[in-house]
Amino acid sequence: MSNVFSNQDQLKRISSILTGYLKLPFSGDIIPGALVESVIASVRNGEVLNTYDFVDVIDRNLKVGWQVKSTQASTPVTWKRAKIPNSMQLIEESRINESALQALGDEIIKFCNDHAAESFARYDLDEIGFSRLIVHKKGRISYFEKILCTRDSPKIFDEKDFAWKWSTPKKTTKKEQLQALHGIHKPSNSKWFAWHGLGENQLHFSGEKNWWPSDSERKIDFSFPEQRLSQVEFMKLLDQISLAL
Repeated sequence: MSNVFSNQDQLKRISSILTGYLKLPFSGDIIPGALVESVIASVRNGEVLNTYDFVDVIDRNLKVGWQVKSTQASTPVTWKRAKIPNSMQLIEESRINESALQALGDEIIKFCNDHAAESFARYDLDEIGFSRLIVHKKGRISYFEKILCTRDSPKIFDEKDFAWKWSTPKKTTKKEQLQALHGIHKPSNSKWFAWHGLGENQLHFSGEKNWWPSDSERKIDFSFPEQRLSQVEFMKLLDQISLAL
């Protein structure tokens, strides 16, 4: 079995810790990604990197790393700020030439793949996985794990699977929204990427929803607790902890 995957006991521990967090009076309707990283590191005996590397958590002994994402189901995943070298020239050329448009899209895909490859080399990894927490409507939560790439097969995305086009400009009541470059996944004929290269270079990855498993032994579902602790109950709990220390 791949070292990326948690066993059933570990999946239950992850859900139990996160459910405990959601009982706190100050917890909201979103589970912070930084918290999920810490939980995974604790359960999997790994470490949180707190860097801008592709992987967020690693286990050096098992030579495995995880990219961790946590959002509401309706929120697209921000893959990364994709700063493409010589982007302004490539953008200008992409507006007048189809091959230049494809070349710009290929650079974005290459950027994603290269970023993962850097983590293989930097941390001596054999596998990189995707640890994903999804907060659905009505208080349902899903957590799953997926293998993204390995040292022997390091590419996550294939440039040949994508065609590219600029979005239609949109006007709001206040200002005109900048165009985004959309990456269309050819096999599914659906938009997977939106690169905001005319703004802050954010690369949104809506195609990630195609990775969500309908049912899998690598997935666990749980719910928000029915009640959170009151402020008084929380203070009493803190008092008990302080006395025990």
